[in-house]
Amino acid sequence: MTVPLSTTARTSRSATPRPPLRRIGLILVWVFVATNLFLLLWMVLSSLRSTREIFASPWSLPASVELSNYVTAFDSGFGRAALNSVLVSSTAAVISVVLAAPAAYALSRRLSGAAGPLTMLFVLGLGVPGQVLLIPVFLMLSQIGLVDSLLGLGFAYVALSMPFTVFLLTGFFRSLPQEVEEAAALDGASPARAFWQIVLPLARSGMITAFLLQFINNWNETLFSLALVQSNDNYTLPLALARFIGEQQYKGADWGGMFAGLCLIVAPMLVLYGWLSRRIITGMTLGIGK
Repeated sequence: MTVPLSTTARTSRSATPRPPLRRIGLILVWVFVATNLFLLLWMVLSSLRSTREIFASPWSLPASVELSNYVTAFDSGFGRAALNSVLVSSTAAVISVVLAAPAAYALSRRLSGAAGPLTMLFVLGLGVPGQVLLIPVFLMLSQIGLVDSLLGLGFAYVALSMPFTVFLLTGFFRSLPQEVEEAAALDGASPARAFWQIVLPLARSGMITAFLLQFINNWNETLFSLALVQSNDNYTLPLALARFIGEQQYKGADWGGMFAGLCLIVAPMLVLYGWLSRRIITGMTLGIGK
């Protein structure tokens, strides 16, 4: 009786012992994952308890479910802040991808001589800390009257996201086969038509990945929103949480409400990433070998 080659290969691989360093690395990874899951679970459970119960027994299950903590969070401005975060984060992410896609396509296909230096220029932009850009961005927006507005904050998000988005999409466009564009050129299609009708549909996964990564980054951003937004009506979720914590220092700390606010910030991103994690990872790794 002959054993199939694939079965033999799987058996030999499973029988091969893992190196000690790899086993240690896997153990550390699982410890890290378990720690984060425990902290997330503790945060959710704490959002359903009163402040007194949190301090009396911080590691126990809730004696009674306190949904009023979420009511307190919404009454403190989290509802309006959530709408602002969705609006500015999604709009800025869409504009970033729309602007970065033609630039990345030109760098990967059209600008043969200048592609290398221009790509390196975008890569250098990734190494500039946001703290260095904060004052120049604030001065530029103040001169055109866009400080303390969601429009100005969105412009800042778009500008800050361009280096990474262009760099990501450039690697993705390079992974696409050039034969499709050559066939379109033989059929008489112009470069612009080939880009819009052929390349963009093929690059859908990469563009969705870029959009999701920028949306998550904009959703969690605090530094620029703290400097560019002052009025409560324009607060995003991180600012609403910071204001809520500051108010509790004078009114008496409401830790249950604070944990409810944290859940409102973290939960949408966890759901989004859990739903589309495979697409995000695929889009980030497609151009890795090019």
